Amino acid sequence: MRHIAFTTAGALFAATSITYGLHRAANLIAPSDPPPTKVAVLPEASSPVKVEIDNFAFKPNELTIAVGASVNWVNRDDVPHTATSKGATPAFDSKALDTDDSYSFKFTNPGVYHYYCKVHPHMTGTITVK
Repeated sequence: MRHIAFTTAGALFAATSITYGLHRAANLIAPSDPPPTKVAVLPEASSPVKVEIDNFAFKPNELTIAVGASVNWVNRDDVPHTATSKGATPAFDSKALDTDDSYSFKFTNPGVYHYYCKVHPHMTGTITVK
């Protein structure tokens, strides 16, 4: 009886190990980050275009808007984030946004604006204003 219990436990361990190994192999092949999200909003919008901050990412992280349009960032994470344009003199720089806080900026000049979170610099986004 003990031998059968040991064999069953050994088979269970082997099956678990194989399943775990296949899961790990699949994770090594699959990309770790989702593909970039892009949104184009070219007509001048009367209401701001929304960018959600969720799961340590700007969504969408690439955006094309018309001159005169506003972008509204809303933090859906449980930790503070910022929306800050890159450069010596940032075109925009939100304060630290707590959960459900928001920040809006009106883009009055055409160009490409790269931005990031000052708290988590790996979080980046791009807004193209045409």
